[in-house]
Amino acid sequence: MGASAEEKRAVSERAGGCCEYCLSQLKFSPDAFSIEHIWPRSLGGVDDVSNYALSCQQCNNHKFVSVQVRDPLTGALARLFHPRQDRWDNHFAWSADYLLFCGLTPTGRATIDKLHLNRDGVVNLRRILRDVGFHPPIRRLPKKE
Repeated sequence: MGASAEEKRAVSERAGGCCEYCLSQLKFSPDAFSIEHIWPRSLGGVDDVSNYALSCQQCNNHKFVSVQVRDPLTGALARLFHPRQDRWDNHFAWSADYLLFCGLTPTGRATIDKLHLNRDGVVNLRRILRDVGFHPPIRRLPKKE
């Protein structure tokens, strides 16, 4: 099944035109964006706007069907960041130069590691956008659904 055109528009608008994982901005990204299932259908996730996230193709590919992975610091299983349930700033912070994600929690660290949120291409794009005043993006806090 998947998202309808209206649902895709609503998800993109809710995300402010940014990947809900790496915060890449759709209007500047060389990657395609898609609507992904936060909780995969293969694990019982539903086709519903509350389970959809706007994701750049790289984050979507790295996440695949994962919902938890090992925290690289402790080795313990940690759930991945859930854009509908979690606040970004509870799990992540920017480095002083706004180029790298820093994990504040097991969820943050595991998500950074699994989705490669500090991959070279996205860091280079952040650097260019920062230098011309378009990064970091204005981040709206997720609304409770």
